[in-house]
Amino acid sequence: MSVQGLEAATRPLLEGRDLRFGYAGGPPVFEHVSLDIGEREIVCLLGGSGCGKSTLLRLLGRLEKHDGTQAGGEVRLGGEPLTAPHPRTALVFQQPSLLPWLSAARNVGFGLDFQHQPRHDQATLQRRVDEALAAVGLGGQGDLYPAQLSGGMAQRVALARALAREPQLLLADEPFSALDAITRAEMQELLVDVVHRWHTAALLVTHDIDEAILVGDRILLMGGRPGRIVHEWRVDIPRPREAHPEAVTALRLQVLEALREVRHATAPGPAV
Repeated sequence: MSVQGLEAATRPLLEGRDLRFGYAGGPPVFEHVSLDIGEREIVCLLGGSGCGKSTLLRLLGRLEKHDGTQAGGEVRLGGEPLTAPHPRTALVFQQPSLLPWLSAARNVGFGLDFQHQPRHDQATLQRRVDEALAAVGLGGQGDLYPAQLSGGMAQRVALARALAREPQLLLADEPFSALDAITRAEMQELLVDVVHRWHTAALLVTHDIDEAILVGDRILLMGGRPGRIVHEWRVDIPRPREAHPEAVTALRLQVLEALREVRHATAPGPAV
């Protein structure tokens, strides 16, 4: 293999370099943030409220509007500069945000024929919708409407909507935080499964240490004011990780201690 071919094979799918963001007239939300995500890798971005996790995710997806902001740094997808939302990236948010007048199948297919999307015939679009619904365990239930779906089913439809784009990169902002514990665990397992089966990389923003350990291949801890990546852990615990409670507990204690250190370092000092 040539040197160029080797570089292409080892290059991360997503690269962010020296990213910074702030609102005009105010201090930066975060700065000097660099991160990589490899193919079929789940990276969990962990941190306390207000450290800039969700803003960073939107900046990586090129969803942040630059009007009235101070943003900088470089984002590359597949080695190419990413300057606008890309058709091979998909997002899942905390709320499913389904259109109530569309069936589950039509919600999944919504946007696939928009102008910025690759052109496909109707049969291909239908196949992508059917495969995405089947992947999240809702095969044959595409005729249901949002009012007929449980919270977990609605979030499965939201995930299927992202998968129907056949994304290289999935960006997820606390997508399971509103679900009950059992449904949340099911969705965490589903996320790991679809990322590996669909050869998709994922960045998952979360404030939940256990979720980060159970789902992630790597954990990045963001903290400080302005926010930065302050710690990183590679999670080498075999799956299913619930079968290794001692290793999970040991890593959880490490992450919790790092979170406490970050909070202590950024806490305001006593008034003088």
